[in-house]
Amino acid sequence: MKSWKDDPRADTNPVFNDNPLKLGLFALNGIGISMTTAPEALHTRWDESKIVSELADKAGFEANVPYARWRGFVEEEPEHRSGNVMDCYTWAAATSQLTKNSGVFATSHVPTIHPIAAAKQCATIDQISGGRFGLNVVAGWNKPELDMFGAPMKEHDDRYAQAAEWIEIIQQLWSRDEAFDYEGQFYSIKKGISLPKPRQSPPPIMNAGGSDRGRAFAAKYADMAFVIVKSDDPEEIRAETDLYRRTAREEYGRDLQIWSYAYVVQRDTEQEARDYLNYYAVEYGDDKALDGWMRLQGMHTQLMPKDVMEAMRFRFKAGNGGFEMVGTAEQIAERCQILHKGGIDGVLLGWCGYADGIRRWTKDVSPLLINAGLRRS
Repeated sequence: MKSWKDDPRADTNPVFNDNPLKLGLFALNGIGISMTTAPEALHTRWDESKIVSELADKAGFEANVPYARWRGFVEEEPEHRSGNVMDCYTWAAATSQLTKNSGVFATSHVPTIHPIAAAKQCATIDQISGGRFGLNVVAGWNKPELDMFGAPMKEHDDRYAQAAEWIEIIQQLWSRDEAFDYEGQFYSIKKGISLPKPRQSPPPIMNAGGSDRGRAFAAKYADMAFVIVKSDDPEEIRAETDLYRRTAREEYGRDLQIWSYAYVVQRDTEQEARDYLNYYAVEYGDDKALDGWMRLQGMHTQLMPKDVMEAMRFRFKAGNGGFEMVGTAEQIAERCQILHKGGIDGVLLGWCGYADGIRRWTKDVSPLLINAGLRRS
């Protein structure tokens, strides 16, 4: 079995480098990972995205992953900021041109784009970036968005079946020099071909699949499985990461990386950090957006104990349910150790204020991670 640690794509794409804990940015093409209306929170502005991408690029971050959104979560407010998100493919092309080091991803919802169009756009961005592109594949979950496209919301397993065909077609378009036919349940391709080819063979695939079917999909097709860390115990985290790796190795003879995401609040003292977290997640928490998101998820909050519901709401306003990194630089470095011990290969980061956050991280946290052996100097 070939290990990703020996992957030749490491020559151009840093997500395959030898840093024990890789770092990335998450959700820079929109309003970030926090559900907040705090004035300093990320806005959907290219100038702001550009500054933060360049800071992360200079800091040696391996990945820059956007999120795809076609409409906001507040149905009665179509103009709500939760729907103000730049197109991932266009954003990735521009971001790959202004950066030199970071891997740049596009996030794509399978039902919203034909695989022939996606394959060509991905290959084009991979050429622009010099082989630093990656594709984050989402099977599709947001019914109001799919309704906009006239794409019926499929049953859970059918969504992954369609995604499998989508990926298989793209992989052939990336690799085959001759035209080919493809006849599947969801796609029919006649004499399909795509040029130019991507520089990588092929660009890496990221996928977040939490169900049994989703985990099997990630194990078969993805280079990077994206998981939500729900525990502070490294052994509990490792139980999940080991399950992904075991599925990939035993069922498909593959190796894959495991990534997650975290929200960061770094201050000189833990109390200062907690106070700021409360400021943006509670005082300025966007309850309208969260309520809309919960309705889309079909969450029956009346069945939840009050304390469980309140904790969940706080975590999602703080950072979309991500792993918590709140406190001093030393405390945040310790949280990174927990992820590493739990078998996490990379973590995407988000802040309420991204530019300030990444500057603090680079100055204070990065040296600690190097000293701990989690990052190379």
